[in-house]
Amino acid sequence: MDTSGAARSPWAFGTAVVVTACVTLLVTRHTATGPLAGPLEAGDGCGQDFGSALNMPLLATHLQANQEGQQHVVVTGGAGFIGSHAAMRLLNDGHYVTVLDNLSRGNYNAIRKLKSIGANRFAFYDIDLNDEARLDRVFNDMISKRSIDYLIHFAAVAFVAESYSNPILYYKNVTANTAYLVETMTKYGVNNMIYSSSCATYGSPTKIPITEETPQEPVSPYGMSKFMAERVLIDHAKSHKQFGVIMLRYFNVIGADPQGRFGESPDLSLPASHHRISTACFLSATGKYDHLTITGTDHPTPDGTCVRDYVHVVDLVDAHVKSSAIIKAGEAQYFNVGVGKGYSVREFVKACKAATGVNMKVVEGPRRPGDAAQIFANPSKIKAAINWEPQHTDLTAALTNSWSWFKSHPKGRAQGQIKPFRGRGDDP
Repeated sequence: MDTSGAARSPWAFGTAVVVTACVTLLVTRHTATGPLAGPLEAGDGCGQDFGSALNMPLLATHLQANQEGQQHVVVTGGAGFIGSHAAMRLLNDGHYVTVLDNLSRGNYNAIRKLKSIGANRFAFYDIDLNDEARLDRVFNDMISKRSIDYLIHFAAVAFVAESYSNPILYYKNVTANTAYLVETMTKYGVNNMIYSSSCATYGSPTKIPITEETPQEPVSPYGMSKFMAERVLIDHAKSHKQFGVIMLRYFNVIGADPQGRFGESPDLSLPASHHRISTACFLSATGKYDHLTITGTDHPTPDGTCVRDYVHVVDLVDAHVKSSAIIKAGEAQYFNVGVGKGYSVREFVKACKAATGVNMKVVEGPRRPGDAAQIFANPSKIKAAINWEPQHTDLTAALTNSWSWFKSHPKGRAQGQIKPFRGRGDDP
């Protein structure tokens, strides 16, 4: 969830160093007299006139009584790529899920589908994290309905290239908003968090594979903003002994729900530099790009192209869910999440051709400044801590999942989306 707010204001492929939640800008929807509230209906997505953003209800207000073993989990950025998969998993596991998202980079279709899955176990708040007063009111409203067991914080802008051109956006959206969120959590006694961090905090390490003890030397503003957010959480856990956090530093996320219920819905109106390698491969396969460019073919790797670690979104979500069991009060724990194996860009393109059945044109270009030759994880720490083992490690199969979703949603984020309406930050 890009929570920067209005007042806060062709990518080629050698270095898909990091992929995090595709999540959401300031979007609050109100009538002339105030915000609408009411349960979201699965049929039309909102129970009101879907053609008008002004008539979209702000939240689902009625959660049914819980049963033994059920938890209430808040998911920020739950309309985005990873967040929507996480919310679906939690709902399918029988838990209650409340999503906080403002839909500027997320997809409202995800909210509709989550409502259809969770019914009265699902709630949605259209909220921008940088609106501290409104965030306070939302937490007060959530707590009045049901205590919160833990919160997963995916909400963030997540484009390395964009962070170079607009670094202030990233320090506000990623770092400052995390501080606002944790402050509000503490006020309302919500002390358990799982944080969506990134391998970008390591920068361009010389020793591979990357362990949790690898020095964090971020290069991009995106990586630095994540690193600083980690420091916020580490220092908060030291000073507030009831607060515990798990920080998951994940690598490149690919794939989609194998059953076709959720997938990545990129904003195709964004500059090509903001598209990930999989999106660009698919756009090339559909003919929207006339070729694919590999940046850098003279790296010290077996085939001369960059090597990256790709983790399937379903496995990544599993790591989040299992990590919730080891949150410890007063501690900030951190884990790498990757498969522990790297694929070169050439290998990725070959797998993409196999998944799509299209032999798209590929051209070679020069290296980009700052590109690391190899980045992949040593995931032994998280495997030992929560008995986590990635199950979807075949690159072609993962891209086949993504391709199936992409073909059925060719407009990306715009498909089924409503035009954002920027309103006042009133009470929910």
